[in-house]
Amino acid sequence: MKKLALLALGLGLFAIPSHAQSADASIGYSYFRLGNSNGLNENGVSGSVAIYKHWFGIAGDFGIYHASPGGVSTNTSTFLFGPRLMLKNPSKVNPFVQGMVGGAHLTASGFGSTTDLAFSFGGGVDFPIAPFLALRPQVDYVGIHESGQTVNCTRVSVAVSIHF
Repeated sequence: MKKLALLALGLGLFAIPSHAQSADASIGYSYFRLGNSNGLNENGVSGSVAIYKHWFGIAGDFGIYHASPGGVSTNTSTFLFGPRLMLKNPSKVNPFVQGMVGGAHLTASGFGSTTDLAFSFGGGVDFPIAPFLALRPQVDYVGIHESGQTVNCTRVSVAVSIHF
């Protein structure tokens, strides 16, 4: 799994020529629902970095989420890479969609840990708040493929995005 993540990162860094037109980086709060109705509510931080050529970008998305139900500490870390399509327009309100693949590392105190294949799709909008700075609400579906089954997750984030 680590080799797959490193390969995706390498491709992401070298896939777009060095004369890319723009880039952005974001960091913010995320609510992560691990599983469906009997799932677990985790809170944490997520961030992303993307390089764009016009409207097409390659993005890396990373998150760390935590919960302590009944005194059991649980942590989920996600590392995802893939294409992002962003509609850039004169109003500077820029919606985007993305589809990513990578991994998720889950740990629970006393129960061990596992690293599994993860994938996501979703999107958000960048609302300008200052030159080169935007507020980014985002919603993503995250699937974690564990032991032959897919755990359905939802991530809702609010971040600050810096555009270069």
